[in-house]
Amino acid sequence: MRGLVLSFLSLVLGFVCATGCNVDVDQVVQQLEDAANQRSGTGASGGRAVLADDDTISIAAFNIQVFGQSKLGKPDVMEVLSNVVRQFDVIAVQELRSAEQNVIPEWLEMINADGSRYDGLVGPRLGRTNMKEQYVYLYNTETVEMIPGSHYTVNDPEEVFHRAPLVASFQTKVASGKNPFTFTLVNTHTSPDEVDWELDALGDTMHQIQRANPNEDDVIVLGDLNVDYRNMGRLAQIPNVHWIVNEEPTNTRKTATYDNIVFDKVQTNEYVGSWGILGLESQFGLTLDEALDVSDHLPVWAAFTATEQPSGTGPVASHPAATRR
Repeated sequence: MRGLVLSFLSLVLGFVCATGCNVDVDQVVQQLEDAANQRSGTGASGGRAVLADDDTISIAAFNIQVFGQSKLGKPDVMEVLSNVVRQFDVIAVQELRSAEQNVIPEWLEMINADGSRYDGLVGPRLGRTNMKEQYVYLYNTETVEMIPGSHYTVNDPEEVFHRAPLVASFQTKVASGKNPFTFTLVNTHTSPDEVDWELDALGDTMHQIQRANPNEDDVIVLGDLNVDYRNMGRLAQIPNVHWIVNEEPTNTRKTATYDNIVFDKVQTNEYVGSWGILGLESQFGLTLDEALDVSDHLPVWAAFTATEQPSGTGPVASHPAATRR
């Protein structure tokens, strides 16, 4: 119970900061630089679960369609959603729609009911209409940790984004003397009506984040892009850009590709070439209607090394077939 209370308090503090703090970009960059200096040659502190040299972590994105009180009240749906989260080390969630702020704390209790130790970060409610949404990060505290003070909502004074992305940085928990894999995630859900503008802005945003902190070379954009790889605008024009999903459908009805994970394949050479789309029907024995009760999107994921790799080397050279879980 004490662990659940601490998890809840941590989540609330993260939420308050994400919604109420004025973001000082220089301060965020300094915190990331400090973390980079501290982790060099130190690894995880004693007493914590650590990853071995040959371990990998999985990072996922999942649009949980209209996620709110209705789904929270459906035990079968929440059991599936909890089981989905437990398969990944970090998962970026889109489309939290509840005005009440109990959904993620109660969901974390369900996720951790089996002894798991997940924590979360909830961004501010965003949107130009009454249908406001929040971004969420959930992460396994036994394998990764969020770098304190690293999270912020992208500054968007001209409202280019319908829902400005939520940025947060993480690092793996590895043994003392090892360099953990550190990475910055950009959680996004583009508007179908403004997707061309937003994909161009995402490309610019990724460049800005890369330039802002030269100590962090692993910037990963992930979420519901509402387009396939052929229509990513300036995001697809970034040098060495790599997206994990090509032709494969990412919606539950298997008719379209909306969701993806995008990064610079030279800089983020921790990517091991393994990725997939989690099929709700096949993984959990659901009918199509039951799967649609969970979401009209499927989780997409990619695997990365647990330790930092030198830039410019690594296994990413082609686009392998998806691994379905």
